[in-house]
Amino acid sequence: MKYRKLFDEDTSILGFGCMRLPTIKEGDVTKINQPEAIKQIRHGIDMGINYVDTAWPYHNQESEVVVGKALQDGYREKVKLVTKAPVWEYKVPEDFEKYLKLQLEKLQTDHLDIYLLHALSKMRFSRVQELKLFEQAEKAKKAGLIKHFGFSFHGNYETFIEIIDAYDWDVTQIQFNYMDVNSQATEKGLKYAGEKGIPVIVMEPLLGGKLVRQTDEGLKILKEAKTQQSLAAWALQFVWNYSEVKVVLSGMNTMEMIDENCASADRAGINSLSEEDLATIAGLKASFEKLIYIPCTRCEYCMPCPSGVNIPMNLRVLNEAVWTGSAASMQGWFDGFAQTKEALAEKPNNGAAQLCIECGQCLDKCPQSINIPEGLKKAASVFLDGVDPKSVV
Repeated sequence: MKYRKLFDEDTSILGFGCMRLPTIKEGDVTKINQPEAIKQIRHGIDMGINYVDTAWPYHNQESEVVVGKALQDGYREKVKLVTKAPVWEYKVPEDFEKYLKLQLEKLQTDHLDIYLLHALSKMRFSRVQELKLFEQAEKAKKAGLIKHFGFSFHGNYETFIEIIDAYDWDVTQIQFNYMDVNSQATEKGLKYAGEKGIPVIVMEPLLGGKLVRQTDEGLKILKEAKTQQSLAAWALQFVWNYSEVKVVLSGMNTMEMIDENCASADRAGINSLSEEDLATIAGLKASFEKLIYIPCTRCEYCMPCPSGVNIPMNLRVLNEAVWTGSAASMQGWFDGFAQTKEALAEKPNNGAAQLCIECGQCLDKCPQSINIPEGLKKAASVFLDGVDPKSVV
């Protein structure tokens, strides 16, 4: 493991993201495999990871509970613990303290090392200002409930700069990877934060797992590369190459993934990628750009859907069908969703695409600005009506 200075403290460049913990049943994020998740988090810490990130909504509000359990037996003292303020839940300024104390209770700790306003966008930042949450954060700092205060971000460059300049932030967390250098906060925004002395934490370095998908073209690029490493390693090394980045979060949910990423972190360095390496990454980027139809990262901010649709998984099966050019391999997945309102009683929040009533509540919540109702319509047409997935692109 390698470390960089964050608040003048040695912090592992690999952080343990707890949004995608192992589950009892694949696709059902509400039921975490707690013994396995605890074992994996502790294994990561034993391997040198000392930055653990979670949030109020992850795993249907159960991630913080499991992280709290994992950090017992002396593990809490070994890490910087980070969670996020669910701004969308706030009605009055006092809700900041109310939810913070609930989160501290779930995490079984008396303070947080970092508390982030979660997933700020232009609209949500307006709410932050209306509720005077900066004042609430200062109160929490003085009370010793939080050490450092920042924000995570999903929006465009202009909004990112507006938010960065609005307050004396301790830290920011952005989505950044070799596919997103010109979207979301952008590379320019990353460097702007660095110039202002604001350390950057990176999420989605693998774009929700999309950058580890094996294709014939991608495998050919890997084989011809001067440096031999996995798709995941290439994506992580790209982000670690930036001096402004202090920690890169990875949503690891197997022991093999943890070990591979820790080994990759041990090889990382600032400005260490050669021209040949950068050319390899450019080739991988070009190959993936041909494959990604709907840019869903399965962050689950759109969930729960009022109609019970499992939005991320429906979009995932559609993407898979488009990438492979055939619905056959994913038909079983789609058929496993609740197909009627009545069936939702046994499969809550796991409904099929056709249950979408186009209410539009998901649209403002999506960090990727996806037209979710349109995507769900196309998923239904592919898996119910037999439409060729290649024709919906």
